[in-house]
Amino acid sequence: MTARHSFAEGLRDGFPIGLGYLAVAFSLGIAARNAGLNAFQGFMASALCVASAGEYAGFTFIAEHASYLEIIVGSIVANARYLLMSTALSQRFDPKTPFVHRIGVGLGVTDEIFGLAIARPGAVDPPYQYGAMLASIPLWCIGTSAGIIAGNLLPARVVTALSASLFGMFLAVIMPAARDDRVVRVCVIASFAASYVASYLIPLTSAWSGGTRTIVLTVIISAIAALVRPVTDEEVDHAA
Repeated sequence: MTARHSFAEGLRDGFPIGLGYLAVAFSLGIAARNAGLNAFQGFMASALCVASAGEYAGFTFIAEHASYLEIIVGSIVANARYLLMSTALSQRFDPKTPFVHRIGVGLGVTDEIFGLAIARPGAVDPPYQYGAMLASIPLWCIGTSAGIIAGNLLPARVVTALSASLFGMFLAVIMPAARDDRVVRVCVIASFAASYVASYLIPLTSAWSGGTRTIVLTVIISAIAALVRPVTDEEVDHAA
């Protein structure tokens, strides 16, 4: 298979993902608008981050006037799963793949594009990945900018209503996993409960910023889950 044919296949497979990104990023753009970003800034944030949870965390921290340190640490925590994805993906490269292509593919790792990569037999095909990235990531960025522009034009009540759609997006992400996996279900419930307790019932943590609470609770709950119920090699092989 030629590089041109692989690139064309990536464009074909990545375009449906891009359409989904366009809708999701529109809701994310509302959050960016509420944080004070303009359309260009939102476009660049999505182009450089390409992660719904990571961007939402960043926009939330910006809206709360968090410190640079909180924004950096919060973004690292929210995007930590991409370290695992990139590590797994690195094992699928042909040993002769140039380093520049490894970096290029790594910069476009998202949940969906990672899924495309591991679903294809054989080694990772950089032209295919570039095609999938080109067909999907620009739509993600455009969706964020469109959400910001719409937020600036629409009435305040409509913007408030659209802001709720982002929470619906995250529920759509966590509910299937929570339904099928008891550990994920317990972690989700524990996260809601711990967030409420830390925000309103404990004087020390309630005095923290929302960003700091999110970082601390994410690290603690995920660490406890990893210690109590570590993922086995058999489960990793089955997922792959």
